[in-house]
Amino acid sequence: MIYGYDPRTGETVGAALPETDPAEVDTIVHAAEAAGAAWHATSAEERARVLEAIADALTARVDELWQVADAETALGEVRLRGEVARTAGQFRLFAQVIRDGGYVEAIIDHADPSLTPPRPDVRRMKRPLPGVVAVFAASNFPFAFSVAGGDTASALAAGCPVVVKAHPGHPNTSAMVAETVRAALPSPDLLGLVHGMQAGADLVRHPVVAAAGFTGSVAGGKAIKALIDQREVPIPFYGELGSVNPVVVLPSARADEVAKGFAASLTLGVGQFCTNPGLLFVPSDTELLDAIADAVAGTTGGPMLGERIRDGYLGGVERLGELRSLASGKPGEGAWAVTPQVFVTDVDAFAEKLPRIAEECFGPASVVVTYRDIPGLLAVLRNLEGSLTATIHANVPAEATQVAEVLGRKAGRLLWNGWPTGVAVCWAMHHSGPWPASTAPAHTSVGATAIDRWLAPMAYQDWPSELLPPELQDGNPLGVPQRVDGRLNP
Repeated sequence: MIYGYDPRTGETVGAALPETDPAEVDTIVHAAEAAGAAWHATSAEERARVLEAIADALTARVDELWQVADAETALGEVRLRGEVARTAGQFRLFAQVIRDGGYVEAIIDHADPSLTPPRPDVRRMKRPLPGVVAVFAASNFPFAFSVAGGDTASALAAGCPVVVKAHPGHPNTSAMVAETVRAALPSPDLLGLVHGMQAGADLVRHPVVAAAGFTGSVAGGKAIKALIDQREVPIPFYGELGSVNPVVVLPSARADEVAKGFAASLTLGVGQFCTNPGLLFVPSDTELLDAIADAVAGTTGGPMLGERIRDGYLGGVERLGELRSLASGKPGEGAWAVTPQVFVTDVDAFAEKLPRIAEECFGPASVVVTYRDIPGLLAVLRNLEGSLTATIHANVPAEATQVAEVLGRKAGRLLWNGWPTGVAVCWAMHHSGPWPASTAPAHTSVGATAIDRWLAPMAYQDWPSELLPPELQDGNPLGVPQRVDGRLNP
């Protein structure tokens, strides 16, 4: 049985839920596949209306949802209400995406017999993957990266059925969200839910599964990739994994603003964000270090999402303990509470300890690295692993040219005078990055283009017009953007 636990007390909460056995996984996946045939054939407008109905259903049930999630995560009413709103917003965004029609990338090249060799009539667009999308829910976002998260929203928008492996940290929340979403779907089988580690393994190895999405640790991502490698037929795996999100403070930056912003971003949600600023590079400046130390000392810890996550944080802090402590926050309250910790070292000592010293410590811990000059800083930045984000703080843009060039090769999102915690759900967002931030840096798990993961191109050559999808017909009955003979017609 799977139990939810209250991070404040360590005691079980809610109902005990049974693990999904292999036969049940098979039944759930095949039911999703069967329901997906009709879903695949629905129009974009029909799917958009369903996505909006899901958003409305989640919003209408927020008073119940946040309380169940708070009992299993201790994230609090304000955070959880906001996350339900964000989750509903993701479904509304994808309703816009599929109504717009640009996501199918319709391309038409008319026949041209004058060319050598003569060109046939070729038309291309993206279509839903054949099969079921497997989604592995995250621990730190019980709504936005879980059962009804961006992976599920984008896959349903694409026209694919989904089966989610629930995260054991919030099983009752997962069950309630699944019930809410299913009630708004034309067939409840379009969204399956399984519980248990073995069920996750059975799911990702199932021959009907066509792709998998995951948000979690590097170790978890590697384990799922190993299971996929055992399949007779390989499938794409879109994993968002570990990230230290380096922040570079240049000499022209405002020390007081940097110190306050860093402490707030570091401890937001007890540091349980994939965009937590785990590395802060600063000039060798005693005043700035003192300001950072004072800001961190004024923070307070809190309970982490699970006992294993708490233990992982403590292990990471022990690893970083070989460095000098710069500051500690106040201890948090609760069974699985932790204390914010910030360590400091100079750029030369940091370089000697790479890559181990720069591994992610999930939680409110970070390393401040002091540098004397830009060349020494650049040498270390070039040796960092990939991250979801990289940030520059400066008041003189020209000062950042070289640093920006290096960081642009290390992250999927660059920030200027901001902090990486918080990922906007919008058309332009790219939430990904080079390994180990992601297994597929060309794709994002947040934003409109997240739908690309669940689509595959199809080309039609000399196809009868009456058999063509409407998106590829010359009359363009749906009014989607088309590139015709090389020219984009929006």
